[in-house]
Amino acid sequence: MKALLLEKVHIVAKNLLQDADFSVQEHAPSETGASLISKLNDVDVLGIRSKSLVTKDVIKVCPDLKAIGAYCIGTNQIDLEQATKSGIAVFNAPFSNTRSVAELVISEIIALSRGLFTKAFQMHQGVWNKSSNGCYEVRGKRLGIIGYGHIGSQLGILAESLGLKVHYYDIQKKLPLGNAVSESTLKKLLSNSDFISLHVPLTEQTQNMIGEKELEIMKKGSFLINASRGTVVDLQALKKFLKSGHIAGAAIDVFPKEPKENLDEFSSPLQKLENVILTPHIGGSTEEAQEAIGVEVSESLIKYINTGDSSGAVNFPHLHLRTLQEGFRILNVHKNVPGVLGAINKIISEYNVNISSQQLATNSIIGYLAMDLEKKPKQEVIEKIQDLETSIQTRIIF
Repeated sequence: MKALLLEKVHIVAKNLLQDADFSVQEHAPSETGASLISKLNDVDVLGIRSKSLVTKDVIKVCPDLKAIGAYCIGTNQIDLEQATKSGIAVFNAPFSNTRSVAELVISEIIALSRGLFTKAFQMHQGVWNKSSNGCYEVRGKRLGIIGYGHIGSQLGILAESLGLKVHYYDIQKKLPLGNAVSESTLKKLLSNSDFISLHVPLTEQTQNMIGEKELEIMKKGSFLINASRGTVVDLQALKKFLKSGHIAGAAIDVFPKEPKENLDEFSSPLQKLENVILTPHIGGSTEEAQEAIGVEVSESLIKYINTGDSSGAVNFPHLHLRTLQEGFRILNVHKNVPGVLGAINKIISEYNVNISSQQLATNSIIGYLAMDLEKKPKQEVIEKIQDLETSIQTRIIF
């Protein structure tokens, strides 16, 4: 199997794939469009981070591609619908950078509350401003978390250890950890919190979910932190409320438009505002997180290629498959329409091959079948299955 890794994925990813007998190529920059297509000839597995765009047009002309690994949390850079239709499983790393993001947010809560960045900048300008005005402990303050998933819930645990009172809002019912309290409405969370921290995915619902209306609802003198997605906050509106003093400070790690490469020019309406921390999308940028992401995604890719196990795929029906100890396994991705299993079983029975086990899972677009056989089927069996009008991808492992 050939693997292509882009965007300086951690070296552990290459090592794990090579140990699993993959042929691995690396290419440091991100890629899009025709340039990406030119590099995907004969590639079975693609590994990217957040900048490479795997569009519908790219996927359609890369028939050898079997799996994509997003070495990050988000998968909005990949056309998941087209990947699914093409039988390509997509894996990401929903857990590995959780701690790193949560720690960054904790540091920003303290830094904002003490005005550390403003005072540090003044010191660099030769200004000695020793004062307690506007500086507060975080103990006893209320942290409002929007999006109580892997990061939001861990942030709550860390915040409680500092004495913060944790409240959260999520559109799905979530089990509170520690002493966290679920709020019934976003308005209630915004109006009662000293700090608001955003941890939501990129969806139509979250587009500019924090705008003028929401900022006005926020408690006067409160702080806003966004380490989720750049389009979640209306930055022009935030600038207005920061300049008026209604919002006392902000920490922003993600932006609607981000430079493609390091040292490219960056611009934001929040630049040069006091008590505003701007960081270049570094929430998960720690050595520990990048190594953990490299391990998590690579292990998912290896399992999928070597056993067919799709557990953890973001776009595929989940099949939890053991390592094949003996015999052969046919893996078939097909359109989710009635009669497919019967048609495949008929082909197998015609060649007098005994089926030792089979598993089928579906979603709204595709079905995913794993069929274990006692003996190796003839090549024509695989060809007949793949030639079915319903088949998208068929392969055999042993």
